[in-house]
Amino acid sequence: MHNIYFDLYINSSVKQVFDAFCLPEHLDNWWTLKSSGKPELGHIYNLNFTDDYNWFAEVSKVKANEYFYLKMTDSSSDWNPTTFGITLESHDNKTLFKFSHTNWPENNHEFRNSSFCWAQLLQGLKNYIEKGNVIPFEQRN
Repeated sequence: MHNIYFDLYINSSVKQVFDAFCLPEHLDNWWTLKSSGKPELGHIYNLNFTDDYNWFAEVSKVKANEYFYLKMTDSSSDWNPTTFGITLESHDNKTLFKFSHTNWPENNHEFRNSSFCWAQLLQGLKNYIEKGNVIPFEQRN
């Protein structure tokens, strides 16, 4: 199995970072076109990017303001076996954001492209939280 990991500091509270990563009204400002779901164990998230990429995931692990993980349940064959999420730590008025996207079956184009896209998207998330920058969906990679 192959895994993606990123750590970054975000100049914001753990709660603000958790909410920005987990709540649909925030997800739609930096990642999805439209989404739904609740950060509660067993709840299903709908992650819609286009009609062709209308994916679903189940909350597999969650503790408010500490960690949140989604297990893909209905997506592409490359993404379906994967789980992604965050663990957060408070450090001197900022948050250490630890991201992982694990259990990729192959080190193929989709894995490498997703790794690159996550790096860009997480930078967008950081700018969204720290500066209020919303990137229009059509301009996100």
